[in-house]
Parts: sequence; structure tokens; C-alpha cells
Amino acid sequence: MGNLLYGIAVILIIIWAIGFFGYAVGGLLHLLLVIAIIAVILRVIQGNKPI
Repeated sequence: MGNLLYGIAVILIIIWAIGFFGYAVGGLLHLLLVIAIIAVILRVIQGNKPI
């Protein structure tokens, strides 16, 4: 019974870690997307050709 509980605990920790790091990377991607949109808008406002 102890081995079963140990296995379940390890699986739950792995799932938690994947979710935690996946959420952190997702937030970073959203931040980079916002920065890219702001850069394109600034180029358009300044009169330069956008990408």
C-alpha cells in the first residue's frame, strides 16, 4: 500500500510541475506577444513600414 501511495504522490508532483511550468511559459509567450504588437504599432505611428 505504501508503494501505491508513493507512486500516486510522484505522479501528482510531476503533473503539478508540468502545469506550473506550462503556465509560466504561457505567461511569457503572452508577454512577448504584447511587446511585439506594441513594437508594430509604434512603427506604424512613426511612419516606418511594418514588418
